[in-house]
Amino acid sequence: MLDRIRIVLIGTSHPGNIGGTARAMHNMGLSDLALVAPRCEPLTSDTVSRASGADHLVRGARTVETLEQAVSNCTLVVGASARSRTLPWPMITPRALGERLPGELAGEDARIALVFGREDSGLSNAELQRCHAHVHIPANPDFSSLNLATAVQVLAYECRLAWLAQQESAPGADPEPPQPLATHEELEHYFAHLERTLVAIGFHDPALPRQLMARLRRFTLRARPERMELNILRGILTATEKQAGGGNDATP
Repeated sequence: MLDRIRIVLIGTSHPGNIGGTARAMHNMGLSDLALVAPRCEPLTSDTVSRASGADHLVRGARTVETLEQAVSNCTLVVGASARSRTLPWPMITPRALGERLPGELAGEDARIALVFGREDSGLSNAELQRCHAHVHIPANPDFSSLNLATAVQVLAYECRLAWLAQQESAPGADPEPPQPLATHEELEHYFAHLERTLVAIGFHDPALPRQLMARLRRFTLRARPERMELNILRGILTATEKQAGGGNDATP
C-alpha cells in the first residue's frame, strides 16, 4: 500500500525542505517522491544533511513541470491546504485520510498523490481545483503555519498507521474486485471535453464563467467516477457534439 502513495512537492524553494521531506517519507516507509517546478536546486549539501540518510529518495525523485504530469496516473489526488477558499471543496482531516487509504488502494491500478504547495504561498486555487479533496492539519489557529517537511511527516504518519492496521487485520474475501477509478489524466481529458461541449451547445460562455466549470469539477471529483463510468459520460458528450454539429472524434 505505501509504495502506491506519492508525495508531490510544488515549487519548493529550499533544498533543505526537500531533504526533510525525504527523511519524513523514509521514516514512515514511503518512497515515491515527485518535484514539480522546484525553485531551487533539489540536491545540495543542505538536502543531504536534512535527509539524514534518505537522500536516495531525492536522487530517485521524478522532476516535472506541471502538477498534471506528476499525478497523471493517480486515482486520488489530495491537496494539503491551510486556507479556506471562496468555493468550498471536500475537506478531510489527516486521520480521515488515513482511514480512507485501504479502500482507495484496493484496486491494483489505484495510486494516491498527496500534494504540497510552496513554502510561501501554498497551492494555488487552480491547483486545488485539480484535487479530489483537501486535507487540513488542525494546528493551533494562533500559530498554524507548518514547515513543509513537518506537514509531510504528519500525513505520512497517518498513512503508516492505516497500513499497520491493514497488516494486523485478516484479509476479507471480496467476491467482486473493485473497478478501476478514472485517473487524473483521464479526468482532465473529460473536463476539457465537457467544457468544449457546453460551449458548443451554448450552455457555457467562457467570457462569463460564473464558476461553472469549477463547480462541475467539484461535483465530478467528489463522485470519484470509475473509468467505465467516465467513458460513458464521454460517449454522451461525443453524441451531444455530433447532434450540435461539432463532433471531433480525434480529440483525447
